[in-house]
Amino acid sequence: MLNPASQPQPQPGDSYVQSFARGLEVIRSFSAQAPRQTLTEVAARSGLTRAGARRILLTLQNLGYVEIDGRLFRLTPRILDLGFAYLSSMPIWNLAEPVMEELVEQVKESCSAAVLDGIDIVYVLRVPTHKIMRNTLGVGSRLPAYCTSLGRVLLADLPDDELVKRLEASNPRPLTRHTVTRLDALLAEIRQVRKQGWSLVNQELEEGLISLAAPITNHAGRTIAAINISGQANRTNVRTAQDILLPALLHSARTISQMLP
Repeated sequence: MLNPASQPQPQPGDSYVQSFARGLEVIRSFSAQAPRQTLTEVAARSGLTRAGARRILLTLQNLGYVEIDGRLFRLTPRILDLGFAYLSSMPIWNLAEPVMEELVEQVKESCSAAVLDGIDIVYVLRVPTHKIMRNTLGVGSRLPAYCTSLGRVLLADLPDDELVKRLEASNPRPLTRHTVTRLDALLAEIRQVRKQGWSLVNQELEEGLISLAAPITNHAGRTIAAINISGQANRTNVRTAQDILLPALLHSARTISQMLP
């Protein structure tokens, strides 16, 4: 499924509840960049009228998902229930966490798990190290798939026609001087990932950050998630990553895959 912004919007009907969809747009209008918003800001960000946004915000307030401080609206911790419902519906993450913790202890680098959502990856589990890193991503954080090791592993499982559609919808842009953005080059990178079964991204997302990722597969061999190891390029070069970190990562990915029901 492509990013909703890149798809034709469904029309109201028996299988589409417009008011519910608008409520989700209001929730999504809040972010790290806009944690507290006025009614006017919510309406603008969600594409609604002020009256429509107000009705939805007051409904969310009555349900305990939004609170009001003067003129500013903000989400409450209860909104986390919606995300944790997804995590709790997939018990694999409870099984995967100790495997990832063992991996972190072994390689002394942070480990993450993510799934593909349209053109983005979404983090579903994080096991950090005690080292201080600039990367402060947490569960629920999103990053573009095209320039991340996790994303390329997840994209590699798609058929080529779907892969091309998602890369085009991503509108790749350079995040660092190393970021691959040309469609033909990205396709070549991802096809190589598909062939070798893992991905290494060297400073394409952030200067100084190197990352390795491997797929978590179900019994049919389809990739349902990915895990990665990330660290600083000044202490973990490409050769070290492939010779030392990759075998441990692949072993952990296979162990988690074998736990799938």
